[in-house]
Amino acid sequence: METDDTPAGSDLDFDFDLLRELTETGGVPGYEDRIREIVRRELAGTTDRVRSDAMGNVVGTIEGSSDYEVAVPAHMDEIGFMVRHVDSEGFLELDPLGGWDPRVLKAQRVTIHTEDGQVPGVIGSVPPHTLDETDVESTPAVEDVYVDLGLPKEKVRERVSVGDLVTMAQTTRRLGEHVTGKALDDRVCLFAMLEAARRIEDPEVTIHFTATVQEEVGLRGARALGVDIAPDLAIALDVTVANDLPEFDEGEYVTRLGQGTAIKLKDSSVITNPKVHRRLTSVAEAHGIRTQTEVLPAGGTDTAGFQTGGGATAVGAISIPTRYLHTVTESVHADDVSATIDLLTAFLETETGDHDYTL
Repeated sequence: METDDTPAGSDLDFDFDLLRELTETGGVPGYEDRIREIVRRELAGTTDRVRSDAMGNVVGTIEGSSDYEVAVPAHMDEIGFMVRHVDSEGFLELDPLGGWDPRVLKAQRVTIHTEDGQVPGVIGSVPPHTLDETDVESTPAVEDVYVDLGLPKEKVRERVSVGDLVTMAQTTRRLGEHVTGKALDDRVCLFAMLEAARRIEDPEVTIHFTATVQEEVGLRGARALGVDIAPDLAIALDVTVANDLPEFDEGEYVTRLGQGTAIKLKDSSVITNPKVHRRLTSVAEAHGIRTQTEVLPAGGTDTAGFQTGGGATAVGAISIPTRYLHTVTESVHADDVSATIDLLTAFLETETGDHDYTL
């Protein structure tokens, strides 16, 4: 049992410190620089070559013994904001980058990423004593959010400019059997991709581990890489909804935490190749890896970006069940993270390029 004096990842079979570094580091759509540095560092020691493109996608390639090519995308960006205005009193007004639920934003700590370094701030929330009935019943909007830096307006204008980036400030930690924090969407899958790259040696096929950009604003990096790489097969990684919570009926859960990694059948952007998801299931059964099936009614992933980017491509997807998506308390089960790494590694190690995925 873990105690307060036990290192947070001491009982895990994966590198918790790397996962924490990835999740706590800021990187919004189009400005994934800090994450990109970590990815390059990690892939440099595990792949044959690493490159990036004009959008900022990173590709680490392990050369196989055949001409068959597999892409494994996971996105680097997290939802965040861009400063759109500094008002006359020194409060910051924000423009969202990605899909935010404004209900979760009030009274949160944030980090403003400026040319001269990071500046802490808080998102303001007025006390309930001052709200009338109309205020209480009104629906909040992201446009109503403002950031207080705790500085005089003159100093705010000296330090912050329109266009500076804002991310939520949150640490990543163990919570019982779970890991919780910000940006697990999609850094936990980016982490799983890096772990698989570390474990794979001498594959029969060429594998492109692709860390993509701007997924949260339209799968933009994946669409570009689908054209540039044009792989024979793509296995995408992303989180998925786990609504195994008191306010939902069982039919609305989509997935459950602790029940294994999820093999995607569909979301609102893609229907995966049946032969691919059947082989994922077969590999999992052969290796004793626990899985569950994902049918996601809404939401899209990089899977769709690769399906048609370079012509018709066979695609599959492995998803990590996640509670409280797009909040600062996103939560995953440690066993599901391990199962995802195990399934991805086993699938890639057994891919020969001889499987027929045409329908």
